[in-house]
Amino acid sequence: MIVRRGDADDAVALGLLRLRAVQHGSTEVTPDGEAFVAWFADWFLTHQETHVPFVAEEDGALVAVAWLALAERVPGQTGRSRLFGDVQAVYVVPEARGRGVASAVVRALLSDAATAGLEHVTVHANEAAAGLYRRAGFEGDPMWLRWAPAP
Repeated sequence: MIVRRGDADDAVALGLLRLRAVQHGSTEVTPDGEAFVAWFADWFLTHQETHVPFVAEEDGALVAVAWLALAERVPGQTGRSRLFGDVQAVYVVPEARGRGVASAVVRALLSDAATAGLEHVTVHANEAAAGLYRRAGFEGDPMWLRWAPAP
């Protein structure tokens, strides 16, 4: 398994992974799915500066992705460039689960975030994935509050 930062050459494969994620693992690519993959590939190519994929590759095929969404914080007196990140849309194809693939892509993402000097990285995890993030070093903090609009 190769774990690496994704790039423009991966645009279509990233679209296929995202399609599988939103279809809950289905490998069926309908005409609507083909349109989604093409749209997603274009979206990625225009968002490479703010949405960085970290991928796991086996036998030339992408089997997992973790996205690092980057954003700038308001500059301070001592920190003119203040970036932070958010882990988003982590997905491992069903046939590659249970082998530490998600942990590997998250570790690569966090290593890159540290090298880039991000102030912090957040994640909004579901209960099933919370252990993955805790093992990677994420901690809860009562000062992190969340707001969402009423349904």
